[in-house]
Amino acid sequence: MPSITRDVVVVGAGPSGLTAATELTKAGLSVAVLEARDRVGGRTWTDTIDGAVLEIGGQWVSPDQTALYETLETLGLDTYERYRDGDSIYIAPDGTRTVYSGDSFPVSDHTRTEMDRLIGILDELAAEIGADEPWAHPRARELDTVSFSRWLADLSDDQEARDNIGLFVAGGMLTKPAHSFSALQAVLMAASAGSFSNLVDEDFILDRRVVGGMQQVSIGLAQRLGDDVLLNSPVRTVRWDDAGVTVLADGDLEVRARRVVLAVPPNLYTRISFDPPLPRRQHQMHQHQSLGLVIKVHAVYETPFWRAEGLSGTGFSASELVQEVYDNTNHGDTRGTLVGFVSDEKADAMFELSADERKRRILESVARFLGPQATEPVVYYESDWGSEEWTRGAYAASFDLGGLHRYGRDQRTPVGPIHFSCSDLAGAGYQHVDGAIRMGRDTARAIIETSVQPTR
Repeated sequence: MPSITRDVVVVGAGPSGLTAATELTKAGLSVAVLEARDRVGGRTWTDTIDGAVLEIGGQWVSPDQTALYETLETLGLDTYERYRDGDSIYIAPDGTRTVYSGDSFPVSDHTRTEMDRLIGILDELAAEIGADEPWAHPRARELDTVSFSRWLADLSDDQEARDNIGLFVAGGMLTKPAHSFSALQAVLMAASAGSFSNLVDEDFILDRRVVGGMQQVSIGLAQRLGDDVLLNSPVRTVRWDDAGVTVLADGDLEVRARRVVLAVPPNLYTRISFDPPLPRRQHQMHQHQSLGLVIKVHAVYETPFWRAEGLSGTGFSASELVQEVYDNTNHGDTRGTLVGFVSDEKADAMFELSADERKRRILESVARFLGPQATEPVVYYESDWGSEEWTRGAYAASFDLGGLHRYGRDQRTPVGPIHFSCSDLAGAGYQHVDGAIRMGRDTARAIIETSVQPTR
């Protein structure tokens, strides 16, 4: 059995794990990063499909993601603006298609007033409760024991307004039905982006992209760590006590260390056997955290035909199969790429169909936004993270109804020599690469500050 010794072993070579490993090596600690896949990047993945370069995983950078920007600068990576020139499309619940400009959906005066009012309420709650410790707020239990859909219904009688507000959290971010998570979880999602107003502003939240793809962040960090990153090494067992850990992975690999960092989403903790078992509270907490489900649809065309018609490629509809669509054309590419999203229960329905029927239904939905040319891409691909063995959902884990106020305070707390680090646990930058980097830095800092001294 190959056996190596390090100060810290990191499980997971995504942005969080690689950031933690990078910071630990800066402090003089030795590390080993064990990755189950044959690549680094976790839920960021840039790949070439049928000759088209596609961002299969996370990709966007918003102005508030300062930790990510610092890493991009360190790695010498550039960004470029998402294409947004021209008008957008809104499809109403009755199927009416409207071309519009500006920030507001083309809805009735009453619906617009209700949307603005709900956004204002969520902005106030996000500012008051914050992203760091929402479970500690006096209203935490109240907001965590009512579903987001029920909470919105109690505030407004306008179904279209409620559905549009829900779109940005349920379908757009948590990728779960609004009846399955709490109002507090929605407030956390808003607070993590700075405000709900930021969350509903696509020009803010989807501002820029990384030249060459977001996976370049992980590739760049891994290259600097060199042979300390071990691929194709799924971790099966963590044996631990106060003196340290022994981590066993496929290939009869054994790593002995004083600390271990689990830099994978919480739904994957159960893939590892812990000896002794984790405490009862950890077992319970992990059963209340799960990822959502979304189909990220990529459609590549010979030209970005929508631009010639004065359209930005942006479209929204809470009632359509594809709830959001954007121009996702790569930097310097002459072809045009659209990306669309089919979330939660709508994704469930699509996966009951054959691949050909699913493709037809999805492209017809895109065509209702941008015209019949949308049904004839030269490349079509569906990112299905729910079927990925080492992810099993998208975009990140969230608590079920009532779970955030009950368990939130313990999700980042180390258990003996075991530390937890991923975007799913972040406050600011929650479920984004920025949050993953912040968590990686915080985890490394905690290990360094608790008197782990280098062995070499």
